Amino acid sequence: MIKRKILIIAAHPDDEILGAGGTILKHIKNGDEINVLILGDGETSRDIGADIFKREKQARKIASILRFKSINLEKLPDNRFDSLPLLDIVKKVEKIVNEVEPDIVYTHWRDDLNIDHCITFEAVLTACRPKPGFCVKEILSFEVPSSTEWQVKDASHVFCPNEYVDISDMIDTKLGLLQIYSDELCEYPHPRSVEGVKILAQYRGIEAGLRFAEAFFVVRKIR
Repeated sequence: MIKRKILIIAAHPDDEILGAGGTILKHIKNGDEINVLILGDGETSRDIGADIFKREKQARKIASILRFKSINLEKLPDNRFDSLPLLDIVKKVEKIVNEVEPDIVYTHWRDDLNIDHCITFEAVLTACRPKPGFCVKEILSFEVPSSTEWQVKDASHVFCPNEYVDISDMIDTKLGLLQIYSDELCEYPHPRSVEGVKILAQYRGIEAGLRFAEAFFVVRKIR
């Protein structure tokens, strides 16, 4: 089996597990190489209790447990990506893409409610322009509970997945990993609760005839 290079590009620590935690575990099981780029600090938009070092420590703990090939944390200001020149963010993404040379990139949905998610998507798409001989053959968008589904419900914004990954054997491990980001979890029926994340995975599974699944929108796929 050919080992593939995977790059997860997320806006904040916890998005990588919320959006693609089960799929990451499946790639690891298949012997693929996992690399993660987290652009934002995920904390500094809060009036009190902001602790970017705590979030970094949590992200690095997950990277250590799962033995990622690499993890990069840029610590851009939380919920303020729109205050930065897009080119500066693109260059940060390009740097890691050039270093990793991934086959597959996972990132946010383009129309999430969270502005950092939207700009991350735009930066990824710009950094991964399909130049001749370019390494990236697939770009997929994931959904993040309490952002993706809270956007306006019309045809131009709604997340409409067209690829499903069976995570039936990984759902419990994914939920366990989310406990590392326990401060970011909420009480049910909030969508970013343990129960909410599990219900979403069950719903996506039902859509595809599976017990539990993660769903993605295929932005680009080159065969």
